[in-house]
Amino acid sequence: MKKVIKAAGIAAVAVGVVAIGTQMFSPAPVVSKGAVYGGRMYVAGHGGHIAVADVQIDPSSDKPITVTKLDRIEIGSPKSHPFHDVRIDPSNRDLLFYSTYKLDATEGANKGKLHFGSVDTKGDKVIKDVAIAPDARATADGGFTGANYCASGQSKNFYFPVTMAMEGYIDVIDKKTMEAKHRVFLDSLVGKSGYQFMHGNTSPDMSTFLLVVNKASGTPKEGWGTTGELALFLLDVPALEKGELKVVKQATIVGGNPKSTITFRQYFTPDGKYILQSANDLFYLIDAKTLELVAKENRQDGMNHDAFPTPDSKYAILTLRKKGQWEGCNEPIQDGVIQLYDIENKKLVGGVVSVCYACHKDADVKKDAILCGIDGNWNKN
Repeated sequence: MKKVIKAAGIAAVAVGVVAIGTQMFSPAPVVSKGAVYGGRMYVAGHGGHIAVADVQIDPSSDKPITVTKLDRIEIGSPKSHPFHDVRIDPSNRDLLFYSTYKLDATEGANKGKLHFGSVDTKGDKVIKDVAIAPDARATADGGFTGANYCASGQSKNFYFPVTMAMEGYIDVIDKKTMEAKHRVFLDSLVGKSGYQFMHGNTSPDMSTFLLVVNKASGTPKEGWGTTGELALFLLDVPALEKGELKVVKQATIVGGNPKSTITFRQYFTPDGKYILQSANDLFYLIDAKTLELVAKENRQDGMNHDAFPTPDSKYAILTLRKKGQWEGCNEPIQDGVIQLYDIENKKLVGGVVSVCYACHKDADVKKDAILCGIDGNWNKN
């Protein structure tokens, strides 16, 4: 069983990045009236590990988010374990579940497979890593396995990773044993074509699972064309645990930008009022009960892939991929950054903060950083 390897100060989530020693990251000073929120964020990336960022947030500051420490949890290599999905168990905040986005490219028995597993973040060890083959229905003629697990939800006893494959499906994984109990295909809801990528998460009370599907024209074989239109389904969790689909509510959201607005991961606010939905060039604020659009933000400084709420449901941390001419680079590269969003006032607060290149530049790692999902533990006041 592979152990977690921690390298202090490294947040290398770039494709192809390898261990770069123990060089410490020193954050720049910030003028602040005092941190309002503090916590440890876990950010998924393609480097075979999970970036760990200790943050302080003061919305009144000139720099609302300060990264005070960067670290990582190493699970595998960029070839075997590129991540999009990280989810902490609500009943055990030291337990984290993950699933991989790309097929394992390493030589050996796991080549061509996907991985899911669990990590003890406090004890610094992988509890279990499971290799599983992509489903034949997603590898058939015209299918797609170029993008796989990205989002997930949970119930008390089960973990539900969702694929971006076509045909798309949700796996039902027993948390204690990490055994796959059911594979739930979604063609009865969305058909066998006419969509590109799907994601989901569970409501705070774990009674419903939100599935968000991007409507599209064409197929992977023909060439996809997203429409900017979203199909939302609230699924009954007890039924999903049994491998069944039961729709509690469904809705459609229109008004996105064709070929550029495409949804990725999402969270419910802890009070259950809103859904925080990433959408690449947009960020959506959605009423969690009616599934109606409340607000959208189209001024993100980068491609939005997730949105994680503060414990009081007032703010969200957005994960973004931002292309830029960073210090020390001869040409523009993509960095993984985070930004604050004010839920109550429906607006962005301050600029972006690096959780990748801020450390990479000191280690002479100058490659694109691919981050996606985020989860975290907030400090107790």
